[in-house]
Amino acid sequence: MTATESFVLEAATSLEELWMPFTANKAFKQAPRLLGASHGMYYTSVDGRSILDGAAGLWCVNAGHGREPIVRAIAETAANLDFAPAFQMGHPLSFHLAAEVARLMPGDIDHVFFANSGSEAVDSALKIVLAYWRAKGQPERVRFVGRQRGYHGVGFGGISVGGIAPNRAAFAAQLLPQVDHLPHTHGIAGNLFTRGQPAEGAHLADALEDIVAQRGAETIAAVIVEPVAGSTGVLVPPAGYLERLRAICDRHGILLIFDEVITGFGRLGAPFGAQKFGVMPELMTVAKGLTNGAVPMGAVGVRREIYDTIVNATAQGIEFFHGYTYSGHPLASAAGLATLKLYRDEGLFERAAALAPYWEDAVHSLRGARNVIDIRNFGLMAGIELEPRAEKPGSRGLDALIACYEAGLLIRVTADIIALSPPLIIEKGQVDHLVEILGGVLRELR
Repeated sequence: MTATESFVLEAATSLEELWMPFTANKAFKQAPRLLGASHGMYYTSVDGRSILDGAAGLWCVNAGHGREPIVRAIAETAANLDFAPAFQMGHPLSFHLAAEVARLMPGDIDHVFFANSGSEAVDSALKIVLAYWRAKGQPERVRFVGRQRGYHGVGFGGISVGGIAPNRAAFAAQLLPQVDHLPHTHGIAGNLFTRGQPAEGAHLADALEDIVAQRGAETIAAVIVEPVAGSTGVLVPPAGYLERLRAICDRHGILLIFDEVITGFGRLGAPFGAQKFGVMPELMTVAKGLTNGAVPMGAVGVRREIYDTIVNATAQGIEFFHGYTYSGHPLASAAGLATLKLYRDEGLFERAAALAPYWEDAVHSLRGARNVIDIRNFGLMAGIELEPRAEKPGSRGLDALIACYEAGLLIRVTADIIALSPPLIIEKGQVDHLVEILGGVLRELR
């Protein structure tokens, strides 16, 4: 047993003090699921069991676990520059990383604002949009348009533009007031068990025209959507939907934000969903795969015209009153640089694209399994939707998560939808093993 594993075991002797996020704390602490180590495609539980990672941790470990170049970069940077203030100061690593991220982003999205998570990236993007319209002399553009079933983090801005009902209900009294939501694209009967983009539903983007007619284009600052909605069950955009949304935004001078926290860094077989779908936003939010999950980090990519407009509107002094203590942190920057180099050196984005057809066939082989009512996929993502129990919606999904963990597989669930997103290094044999474990769980699940 390593020193790290010993420390994990010792530290876990009491579970009471930690208030866990997005977790049923009482139930978890009665039957905890504790991970003690990770390497490659696998976690090791504290009781020594190997757990195949079918979720890239939490959508973030795209290059696999324990990658030596990332570990080394973090360790060397910690020994040399553990912290540097980001306000009126800087350090070379953050500038270097911004340049590398900008090179990956589409079109003229060539300026990068660093945050510490996807949630912070979204709130930063919303503030950038408001600052942009003020600088343009259109301060009345303050309304945001999100989408039902959208997830944009847990900041008040992100919850406001997000469309997950329980998240919004918990804080409804204090959400941003000037927000509308497009309808989601989930549940169209003709799209069930679609491979790739579904054929029906592009017309749902036209709801933006209704919002424009009701609110006035001159009041709308931006639309924010995920290219593929991940956290609400891998909702793939219907063919033509994103293009239609882009065209409506162009027609009315509305900015388009893509939340690529999940879809970024190779998940779809391209650097970002914007490239994969051929639709160009004005802003993009990223996190998770930016550092392979090794150090928390998020970022906003913006088009040059947005940066220039905001910065040039101020003759001197601070142009944008926003930022974080840990923006562009040295350790996060080092992890990001090492991660992007791994993606590039190992061709992981291209690898994901090449493996996607095999992945598609594998996950769709579960069609007909007990309680499965839909399967959808894109890139190296998949959503497997289960029939909810009549009295306890969400309980079947949670039981599937626990049963998979006990059988040696980590999955992600949203209510009764199983979400799969393995590290991009997964081998075909591991894909088969993942589906074998999941299929066995589904056969036994009542």
